Amino acid sequence: MPEKKIRIVTHSGTFHADELLAVASLELYFDGKPYEVVRTRDPEVIKTGDYVVDVGMVYDPAINRYDHHQKGGAGERDGVPYSSFGLVWKHFGEAIAGSPEVAQAIERKIVWPIDMGDNGVEVYQTVRPGLHPYLLHNVVMAYRPTWKEGEGQDVPFMELVAFMRRLLEREIRQETDKLAGYLLVEAAYHAAPDKRLIELDGQYPWHEALAKFPEPLYVVKPKHQNTGWEVECVRTDVHSFGNRKSLPEAWAGLVDGQLAEATGVLDALFCHNKRYVAVARSRDGALALAQKALNT
Repeated sequence: MPEKKIRIVTHSGTFHADELLAVASLELYFDGKPYEVVRTRDPEVIKTGDYVVDVGMVYDPAINRYDHHQKGGAGERDGVPYSSFGLVWKHFGEAIAGSPEVAQAIERKIVWPIDMGDNGVEVYQTVRPGLHPYLLHNVVMAYRPTWKEGEGQDVPFMELVAFMRRLLEREIRQETDKLAGYLLVEAAYHAAPDKRLIELDGQYPWHEALAKFPEPLYVVKPKHQNTGWEVECVRTDVHSFGNRKSLPEAWAGLVDGQLAEATGVLDALFCHNKRYVAVARSRDGALALAQKALNT
């Protein structure tokens, strides 16, 4: 006989990022086991759910109920209230992500912002009136039927569940590989004779790994697809465009022979106008550019 489907119940009507990600997380947790999603607000149907998310007014992990709309909510951590996604991730995130470190990284990167937005907590401040970042919430809104398209919500809901599952899979892979890369970057830092200049032999995720050390100013590393080497500035903040020390102003916007003439590095190819990255054909050329920048 075919295996009985696990039933996930969530609310009907307009869908939101939190229950979409909650359902996608459970799908990853089920790891191929058959399941179905029922979207309803009928209390009797809700009772039939093996897992209930974002509906039902109950938070009780002992019976797999993960709602946060009841009076008093469903708790918070570090001042961030839980949404249904946060509650599911709280109980299943580590098993889904494969380690507590990766689960915690996903928590801060994705879960917290979704929980905040769903609970009416400001996630960001605008820097220009009327201009906002394009968020995951906007992707969800794009899938909702317009006023001309009618009320059909279930098909786009399941399309988005598939998208959210793939997004989570990729973010878990990104964070898993990032943590492995951090170890290589930290080893390069400790091995560097001059802690202001860190040389890497691969495309490791270095920005956050080096941010905790005060000395690094420049990173020299191979470009993607073996198209040369580059020297890149360490940022004052990994989420900003400020540099601890920008490349020399005289290099800004120079290319090929212009940059080679200005620097004395024969295979220098390019320096960005914002002076955060310069490129040379060879490792020795990139190291020479970095040394000149240090001494300027």
